[in-house]
Amino acid sequence: MKAVEMKRISFRYEGQESKVLDAVDFELEFGKIALLSGSSGSGKSTLMSIICGIIPHIVTGAISGKAYVCGEDIGGMTMSEICRRVGVVLQNADAQIIQNTVEDEVAFGCENLGMSKEKISENIVRACNKMSLQPYWNTRTLSGGQKQRLITACTLAMNQKIIILDEPLANLDGEGAELLSFTLKKLAAQGYAVLIIEHRVDKVAAYADDIWHIEKGRVSRVEDKKAYIENRAEIIKDESPSLQTKEVVIRAKNAGFSAGKRNILSGVNLDVYKGERLLVLGENGSGKTTLTRLLAGLNKPCEGEVEEYFSGKMKKVRANKKWFNKVGVVYQNPNYQLFMPTVEKEIMFGVKDKKFARETMKMFGLEKLAKRHPQSLSEGQKRLVSVAAVCARSPEILILDEPTVGQDYENLKRLTELVNRLHSKTGNTVITVTHDVRCADALCDRAVVVCDGKISGTGGKELVKEFFGKFSD
Repeated sequence: MKAVEMKRISFRYEGQESKVLDAVDFELEFGKIALLSGSSGSGKSTLMSIICGIIPHIVTGAISGKAYVCGEDIGGMTMSEICRRVGVVLQNADAQIIQNTVEDEVAFGCENLGMSKEKISENIVRACNKMSLQPYWNTRTLSGGQKQRLITACTLAMNQKIIILDEPLANLDGEGAELLSFTLKKLAAQGYAVLIIEHRVDKVAAYADDIWHIEKGRVSRVEDKKAYIENRAEIIKDESPSLQTKEVVIRAKNAGFSAGKRNILSGVNLDVYKGERLLVLGENGSGKTTLTRLLAGLNKPCEGEVEEYFSGKMKKVRANKKWFNKVGVVYQNPNYQLFMPTVEKEIMFGVKDKKFARETMKMFGLEKLAKRHPQSLSEGQKRLVSVAAVCARSPEILILDEPTVGQDYENLKRLTELVNRLHSKTGNTVITVTHDVRCADALCDRAVVVCDGKISGTGGKELVKEFFGKFSD
């Protein structure tokens, strides 16, 4: 008996003319890990939604063909019956987290399945240990990577024998990615069926028994795994000249930040120079996002101060309209900043130069999506829109928090190239946070490493190689 089997499955969303899936044949076996990869918007999440019952129980559309879970036709199963067999870790962690503490979040799914208190307590400890989490942590103060580990822990605690993970490595550092991959391999050895939907094939392929590729709604099994991985793992070269000057534009002086009783940053001293591309590296929970939010003026430091260079002298950053006309921020989660009814209006919102904004939309390949609602797009497409929208305003200082998450390899190269092209054209200052080794070097003139709330290292491209070298084979 196969864990999942699809036979000639086709699907078209309600209100759309074209099919997202077209006569798909796919299978997932117990005791194995399968990897599904493909371009952004190619149908990966739709395939997952059919397996876990989101389609057609929650999202409707025209579906044909047969899908089976544990040998049973999904068409004859309730959502509850499917959920007891299939556990899902979605791409957007924030959309799944509803409780205030890690312990309560992990317990929530187990309670819905009717587990005893003793079993729930046992599963909380086991799942938190597997994902390196503390049960007492406040979910609102977790980093993006820690949230990703949390929703994975929630799924593991519910003991479903079929586990689907949608872009699980998106916000994970090298250690977190290795931890997750090792855990999933152990589960497969115990008879679980694991499906990983992921663009970072270089990080997963070594653990995968089967690789499937999806393109334009068609799914095929990959036979030449080595070539498939190599074509999507090459390091992007930096072909942009350095525009870094000696003029300081932002300065953090003994800056620190706390949330509740948790000290996130302390004693940070950092100068950001005009025209440089500053890369911020660090493990999950080290304080990278908090640091960029302080530099952007989105958070006020609890100690020390953050200053900007203005009229020949340094002065305290004031988060007002004038400041945010100069500083553009791309958040780690694009859902937090996409609010207009169409992609075109999102990109045109607040721009100074409409011609430049339209050129930016075209450069990012978003013209075909211009009339779509941003929230109707795939997570990878949303990311492209959020980056394009901020770049279209031509900010003097551009801050990118994990800008490449959810991008297939071609879009990863395109996005990196476009950020650098705009940098060369405008001479802006770019601050980037990323866990993706493939683009890190190409977005770096200078790098800093954040560790346990402090800056532990500063250097050039050699620091990038040293940092990621810890996780290379």
